[in-house]
Amino acid sequence: MRFPQPLLAATLQRRYKRFLVDCILADGNEVTCHCANTGAMTGLNLPGMPVLLSFHDQKSRQFPFSLELVDDHSSWVGVNTSLANQVVAEALTLRTIEPLHPWPTWRREVPFLDKNRLDFLLTGSDKKNCFLEVKSVTLRTGRSARFPDAITQRGVRHLHALSIAVDQGFEAMILYLVQRDDCTHFSPAADIDPLYADALRRAIAHGVQALSVSCRVTPEEITVSDVLPMEFPGS
Repeated sequence: MRFPQPLLAATLQRRYKRFLVDCILADGNEVTCHCANTGAMTGLNLPGMPVLLSFHDQKSRQFPFSLELVDDHSSWVGVNTSLANQVVAEALTLRTIEPLHPWPTWRREVPFLDKNRLDFLLTGSDKKNCFLEVKSVTLRTGRSARFPDAITQRGVRHLHALSIAVDQGFEAMILYLVQRDDCTHFSPAADIDPLYADALRRAIAHGVQALSVSCRVTPEEITVSDVLPMEFPGS
């Protein structure tokens, strides 16, 4: 997924009120930016970190700048979680995620369980239709990509919904999209949210498939790179 316009270099000053960050542009001006990330952004919210911003000139926007990438001196990291499904949609179109090849067609934002929606429904093969839920991953400990970086009751609900999909005769999969390229494997962050880690173990035991892929992240684009092994501490 290429960014539609060149990103603007800046320096992070502070993150606050969850969805706001203050940054200093290259010309020295300070701007308040929208931050589309509900997580803690652990290790990516420190003053002085190099960042890249997008600019949107719609009059309806209160904050025309958005935080897109953070450089933690190991990798550019995509912190705009709202782009994760766009990255995956492009990968599905280009068929760059090999474990998803059995499903050549797909739809986004498919209703499931009353008013709930799951990110994708994969179809068009001899296999059962597959519900796919995507989680954006930015946290790294050592060489391990980890999720979540904050307690997520919503994430637990999604795992429960995927388990119900299995009960209803579908295949179901959770995809951890690691928006950085410096990790060798994925592990659930049981120390941050033990309930989520336990829910993931139970979902997998119930038949939900789990997949993690890394991304190549540059100032120009974010694209799916490699499938990462999954490791469960203590198993």
